[in-house]
Amino acid sequence: MEETRVPITLYAEMTPNPNTMKFVANKYILITEQTVQFESGAEAKGYSPLAEALFSFPFVDGVFMSGNFITITKTNNVDWDFIVMEVRDFIREWLVAGKDVIVMMPNEHSKKAEALKPDAKPRKTFDASEFDEQILDLLNEYVRPAVENDGGAIDYVGYEEGIVTVELKGSCAGCPSSTATLKGGIEQLLIANIPAVKQVVALSE
Repeated sequence: MEETRVPITLYAEMTPNPNTMKFVANKYILITEQTVQFESGAEAKGYSPLAEALFSFPFVDGVFMSGNFITITKTNNVDWDFIVMEVRDFIREWLVAGKDVIVMMPNEHSKKAEALKPDAKPRKTFDASEFDEQILDLLNEYVRPAVENDGGAIDYVGYEEGIVTVELKGSCAGCPSSTATLKGGIEQLLIANIPAVKQVVALSE
């Protein structure tokens, strides 16, 4: 039986983070608005065969997926010039062959199990607030499109005593310019529209 191959166009795009590269396909990789991020092959096992395979490259340090793109974070010991074509061809061939990208989304149960690891820091939990919907609307309308364009994602975590906590993913995580974006852009936007907001911080801070 002849293998079915799907025509796929895939191109690489630089991001503001020098250690990440965005690989954009002409088809959706995740069909919902969800995003998924893996930091190791073990973390991807059972969820994303593609991410697990990408971690077989010694220079791959992180895999983030959203919509029609995959953002790869590399280690510091190699330049993109030497590996970008190899990674692009690998992802493209995977998609062309119609192999599984995601077989199951990591759920809250798996996240809780991850949080119970001995070296894991406890993740702060937030109660619902009267500002949640307004903050989400502002982030979705003004921030999320720009962040996704740069190969990343921003998730709203919670509000407490004037402080908004967000989680940066993909190219935004560890990006040298992410602090400036957080403070100069997102913080100013929220403060200007919601007087109760005094500060915006990233989850890892």
